[in-house]
Amino acid sequence: MAGNHWQPATDHPMLEDRAAMYRAIRAFFEERRVLEVETPLLASAIGTDPALDPVRASLSSGGSVRDYFLQTSPEFPMKRLLASGSGPIWQLCKAFRNGEAGRRHNPEFTMLEWYRPGFGLPELMTELDALLAVLLDFAPAQRITYSELFRRYLDIDPLTASLDELKTCASNAFETAFDSDNPDHWCDLLFSHCIEPELKEPVFIHDYPPSQAALATLVEDAQGRNVAQRFELVAGGMELANGYFELTDAKTQRQRFEADLARREAEGLPRYAIDENLLAALAHGMPACAGVAVGVDRLLMLQQGVSDIRDVLAFPIDRA
Repeated sequence: MAGNHWQPATDHPMLEDRAAMYRAIRAFFEERRVLEVETPLLASAIGTDPALDPVRASLSSGGSVRDYFLQTSPEFPMKRLLASGSGPIWQLCKAFRNGEAGRRHNPEFTMLEWYRPGFGLPELMTELDALLAVLLDFAPAQRITYSELFRRYLDIDPLTASLDELKTCASNAFETAFDSDNPDHWCDLLFSHCIEPELKEPVFIHDYPPSQAALATLVEDAQGRNVAQRFELVAGGMELANGYFELTDAKTQRQRFEADLARREAEGLPRYAIDENLLAALAHGMPACAGVAVGVDRLLMLQQGVSDIRDVLAFPIDRA
């Protein structure tokens, strides 16, 4: 029986606050002459990241059935627009991720994503600072490297630590039955349990390990070590945004997709087709640019002072 589940989980003022945030976002990008775009929610190919599980959707046409996916991010089609000469673009849209439900996750959520040809990561971080000053009255975020953050909180350097050292660090910090031979899994565990909860004030974390580059370029840091040109913004003890200086080389991107698929196979995860449309766009030529994705529902959580994403959604998954 549905009972009272037909009713929204939030009150009317929350709906008004969300609408006001959307208006402020549109005004922000309109003032900067960044073009608002719309791309499909249904995708014929999906990202290969082992950490993401897409939602499948089967479409019938002419007696045949074809599998599509609800997008986990609008990144790939937006990059195809960039390669076609769109210039700077932004989008406010729904994204979907299977298996993600909890205090900070809903399988369907709202994402803000934008790309800035000609920007590096410092310029993009500054622009994100400006947006958050408008939306949340934030002061500019502190900027710190991934390695420095681990050294500060755990006295370990994730760029040089061995697998055994990472495991020992975790066992000294908290009890866990977790086990993996992937150093990134241990770094993620240490970060989520020991570091992220402590980051109450806004902080940009940058210079990630190369193995966590995803779709970002690599560069040498001050110590001559390869690092990913990627940042995350954390505030209120949770991730708000993920930005890259975007990889534009089709050959390297294909190699990364194939490495992702090998990891998926090793971990017993489904294997997905590589997005050949994205690779064709990169081969055609995508301009050097920086891009970022922001979780809008989490911005609302901070604005409203709530700790559960369901408090800012009219109909969370249990009422969908």
